[in-house]
Amino acid sequence: MSDAAHADLSATRFAPLPNVTLDASLSATLDATRAGLGQAALSSAAAPPRSSAAVPALDGRTHVGTSLGGTVGDRGATRDSTLPRMAEVDGTLYLTAADGPRYQALRPLGRGGMGEVELVEDRDIGRPVALKRLLPEALEPGAIARFVDEVRIIGRLEHPNIVPIHDVGVDADGRYFLVMKYIDGETIESIIDRLKAGDPEAVAHYDIQRRVQIFKGLLRALEYAHAQGYVHRDIKPANVMVGRYGEVVLMDWGVAFDARARGGAEAESGNTFNPGDTLVDGRTGADRLSSTQAGALVGTPHYMSPEQALGENHKVDARSDLYSACVMFHEMLGLKHRHAHLKTLISVLVAVHSGPLPKLAAMFEPHPSQPEGVPGEYGHLIARGLARNRDERWQSAGELIAEIDAIERGECRVQCPVTFTKRNINRASKFLDRHHLLGTVAINLGVLAFVGMLIHTVVSLFS
Repeated sequence: MSDAAHADLSATRFAPLPNVTLDASLSATLDATRAGLGQAALSSAAAPPRSSAAVPALDGRTHVGTSLGGTVGDRGATRDSTLPRMAEVDGTLYLTAADGPRYQALRPLGRGGMGEVELVEDRDIGRPVALKRLLPEALEPGAIARFVDEVRIIGRLEHPNIVPIHDVGVDADGRYFLVMKYIDGETIESIIDRLKAGDPEAVAHYDIQRRVQIFKGLLRALEYAHAQGYVHRDIKPANVMVGRYGEVVLMDWGVAFDARARGGAEAESGNTFNPGDTLVDGRTGADRLSSTQAGALVGTPHYMSPEQALGENHKVDARSDLYSACVMFHEMLGLKHRHAHLKTLISVLVAVHSGPLPKLAAMFEPHPSQPEGVPGEYGHLIARGLARNRDERWQSAGELIAEIDAIERGECRVQCPVTFTKRNINRASKFLDRHHLLGTVAINLGVLAFVGMLIHTVVSLFS
């Protein structure tokens, strides 16, 4: 279930490319690669392959051997293995010189419009990792610039809730690649699908409280990224992983940008689309790039903020990410996307920037997987997050985290009869914890007074 999240998801979103001019040297290299000459060009500059050699063993003796590594993947070396191989035979530890590629292909994880991702073994460290590389047809300046941006943004964002990057390089075919942590788990998209279907394991494990904690993990990632000046621009269930041990990781920074360096705007080419293009799960079948400059759409339609849906990229900032996060949170709690019934691109975009906002009373429809319903205070939280005016939304991920913390403490804001009742019940409960005897007396007196008023009313009616 974790495969899709590691894949390049550019085929499921609008991902315009920046305008880039190459210097003569890099332009010649890319031309050679595209012409099928990349292998020869790289081989001429590469160091000769390592051969078997005498290596001192840890017991002080020297043993000669060949590599103990397994077979090498059929893609050719992406980088030479460095560390010697070790094996113990009859109490003697043998070290043999490393040979072959460092990364050995295991299986594909996914493929998109710009790149492909595969699960590989890091033969030096001895662990599975995810290797993402550009497709041959994506070896053009704009795609490479986007790829370099993604590598450097991920590299600067060292945080427990953000996927870490381990390595970068160029493979034997002249294609750039990055190596990142392989998250063994599933996406929130998969979790929602399982809950919708009534999967007993998912229903038992991912109750409302657990889903709220997962959402807070996403918000912590955004809080850190926004503090560093970066805006993700593609927050959606498919881009958030939940690991086997509960870790929450925000993936796919392919369309992220530095709001401080670019002033909140980008000069990039946009996507052409037809108003009737059909959407499946928020994806467009058209996914075409053009050279137009104005009104570029960046993101996944069903999860875009109003400013993204209008192509107003100069207005996109941290609050845009929080809007998308609240769209996702609404789907996580209600198990249904509010625009799931819309199947064309233009209908989704219109609904995002000018359609009716969800009413609090009908924020969450009943679902068999959660007969207890969704706490009303989260409806108020989401409603504010979905405000069209950026100034009326949550202004930071930290502010949103603080609001959720208050709800979990029973100190939700009083915004309706439900939240008024919950807030006062919580206060009464805390009073009882602090003053057991006094609280008990007060409650009993209150009950007696209520019963007395009720009896008086009944007597008055029949007298």
